[in-house]
Amino acid sequence: MNVTAYRRGRTVRTIAASMLAVAALGLTAACGGSEDGGSDNAGKANSSASAPADKTAKGGSADAKDAKTQAQKIGAASEDEPIGDCDVNKTAFSLQKVKNPINHLLLKATNGAGVDCKLVGYPGMKFGEDAQSATPVNEDSQPQSVVVLAPGESAYAGITTSAGDGSGSEGSEVNSLEVFIDGSEDPASVELPGGSVYMDSAAQVTYWQTTAQDALTW
Repeated sequence: MNVTAYRRGRTVRTIAASMLAVAALGLTAACGGSEDGGSDNAGKANSSASAPADKTAKGGSADAKDAKTQAQKIGAASEDEPIGDCDVNKTAFSLQKVKNPINHLLLKATNGAGVDCKLVGYPGMKFGEDAQSATPVNEDSQPQSVVVLAPGESAYAGITTSAGDGSGSEGSEVNSLEVFIDGSEDPASVELPGGSVYMDSAAQVTYWQTTAQDALTW
């Protein structure tokens, strides 16, 4: 074999092998770059997708916080607003006899206004047209706090009409009743159960109470 020809053939094969190796490396690098680029793109996509969600979540939290703050302000304003006296013209009164204790009536006052109101002290009561003074109050019945009524709620006052043992004096039948409440000048006319009731010097009324049971304790 010709030595020169052999060397040339060997050189050609070496060059070809080198070119194949370089091409393979280039292909590998290209694939790797694409994969890395895909990861980057995916990361960017995830980042872009999460950004609006995060913003929405933060916005929702901010809105909820604002709403809570506003509610607290409204609540504080409501607590600071003074509660007025109940209006006699917006209060419904009713009177009923009770079996126990004897010689007692129960006065019920229901708030007919659209707002809270308070009943201070005790009801002023004028039994009969000829009454010279209001029925005295039982001081032992004074509650620890003023009675406050929400719309539709009721308060109660117990009325002793006469002495249970007959020890009262100046007794007579009366057929009318006017009720006065604190904060109102005009009275409310209340119908008597049965049209009339016997009253004597032992008559008295309790302070306003939140339950009928409390009102009939005395």
